[in-house]
Amino acid sequence: MIKESVLNIGFDDTDSPTGMCTTFLAYKIVDLLQKQKTEFLDFPKLIRFNPNIPWKTRGNGAVSLKIKTRNPSKIKNQIKNLVSKYSDIKNGANPGLVFFESDVIPSEFTKFSNLALWQLINRNDAKKLAKKFNLDFFYEGNGQGLVGAISAIGYDFNDHTLELLSYRKKIKFGTERKISVNSVKEMQEKTFPYTFNSFDVKKDRVLITPHGPDPVFYGIRGENVDSLVDATKILKSNEKLDGYMIFKSNQGT
Repeated sequence: MIKESVLNIGFDDTDSPTGMCTTFLAYKIVDLLQKQKTEFLDFPKLIRFNPNIPWKTRGNGAVSLKIKTRNPSKIKNQIKNLVSKYSDIKNGANPGLVFFESDVIPSEFTKFSNLALWQLINRNDAKKLAKKFNLDFFYEGNGQGLVGAISAIGYDFNDHTLELLSYRKKIKFGTERKISVNSVKEMQEKTFPYTFNSFDVKKDRVLITPHGPDPVFYGIRGENVDSLVDATKILKSNEKLDGYMIFKSNQGT
């Protein structure tokens, strides 16, 4: 019988100011893995690192997944193909992808991740760490995404929130997002404090919808899955969405 192995997957810097989104890539990867009946060992993790990085696209977020599989080689190749397909390389994305096969994360990964929360880290340091641990890694462009990819695998949650991100259909990318303002107000009133940062009452402003050309329609932050799913049922929009995914995040911790 083929032995199952634990596979950690980290990736970052797949987007550019003109499009795509690292969480959308995660959504596509999870969709692929679900169809293969892959066992997920945790929520997809969305880690927001140093917000002062000069070359960040938006929130400087990297993503990691932890799964159990009998065929890591096949999954690695499939994910490499998805990273190439859903990275906006022609507009400046520098995607990095890292695989680490083990249930135990080395302390050096966690130290590296902690530094990435507040420091600028040279991509060559990420490459050195990847080679030291004989990691299977892949990058395009200058490989800056390797920093976030390793850091996302190494991040150690002392506390966390959850973030539900909904995604648009491709035909809608780059068009204006239209959502009922009153429904966002109602959602916040009914789900607070189990969701937060959805509507700015003082400025009468919706906070859950981004404004760029990326695939995200809205993002709701909260404390538990039920509250996030309930919140989606209150929101009103005429746009038919592709789907949503819930991430474990360090946002708001």
